[in-house]
Amino acid sequence: MGNDSKTNTVGNNSDYTYSATADNFGALPSEIEMGEAAGVAVDQADLVYVYNRGKYPIIIFDTDGNFKSAWGEGTSVNPHGVSIGPDKNIYCVDAGDHTVKQFNAEGKLIQTIGTPGKSSGRMSGTPFCHPTHAAVSSKTGDIFVSDGYSNAVVHKFDSDGKFIMSWGRSGTDPGEFNTVHNIAIDNDDWVYIADRENHRIQIFDTNGKFQTQWINLAMASCIFIKHGATKQFFVGEFFAGIRENPSGLGNWTGERLGPRISVLNESGNAIARIGTNPIGLSAGDFVAPHGISLDSKDNIYLGEVSWSAYGNNLTPPQKVRTIQKLTKV
Repeated sequence: MGNDSKTNTVGNNSDYTYSATADNFGALPSEIEMGEAAGVAVDQADLVYVYNRGKYPIIIFDTDGNFKSAWGEGTSVNPHGVSIGPDKNIYCVDAGDHTVKQFNAEGKLIQTIGTPGKSSGRMSGTPFCHPTHAAVSSKTGDIFVSDGYSNAVVHKFDSDGKFIMSWGRSGTDPGEFNTVHNIAIDNDDWVYIADRENHRIQIFDTNGKFQTQWINLAMASCIFIKHGATKQFFVGEFFAGIRENPSGLGNWTGERLGPRISVLNESGNAIARIGTNPIGLSAGDFVAPHGISLDSKDNIYLGEVSWSAYGNNLTPPQKVRTIQKLTKV
């Protein structure tokens, strides 16, 4: 699990091959420190927004990693998920504050959905109890929120933040969730849910009607949809094995269990897997994929909650890589 500064090539499909380094993506000025990178989103101008657990929750880079700006001081309690809507606004989901905050590209707060600091209660089925992510329909502007850490539902709001409906409950059957962790909407208005602890992606129409599910995933944690002649789905997956324990038991050395990125076609079949190793810090390894996005050149940006999942458990605890760029080869 050692760290290094070399560049490695990853990917098991020649059409999905990437170069990776062991270093954090992005160069920061000395006065700004990045916290754990819970989410990442790339806008239409190829600016990379990193939603992190530091003093400035939003840090922005260009695709070469040059620092552009940082903002949001004092606006987030526990950053979790970030997305950019067709309106070019930034949607920040704060799992600690029980809110979705909508900002413009300059960091001005436009609206807040939810009551800051007020939880709806565990498994209440109502907004919000530690929400995780949001996505916006390009057709209607409706906002969909995965409410998954202490709830098991998806909520739908109109563009003004007015509540429309919710669907889902705790469980393993179709339409039920076990940590509804991430959400994406395609240009046909199908809603894709990373149902993390159920190791699957579920697909719904915009009224919450179940359509199908995609399995054979590790802990599906985040989704990015690439639109083109056909759709491709880039899914970040947590490690689904058992981490090492003092007895030495468990499959913590298991391969092909995540952490990894899977590329799925429109039928949900895997056409590429990126990463086969267990948790590692070397170039081309992953720790805890949590947020994912692509730029216009198909480079991948991956935010990982590597402090919570790994660095915090080291002796002594230490910060490790939390945001990386996989450059398309």
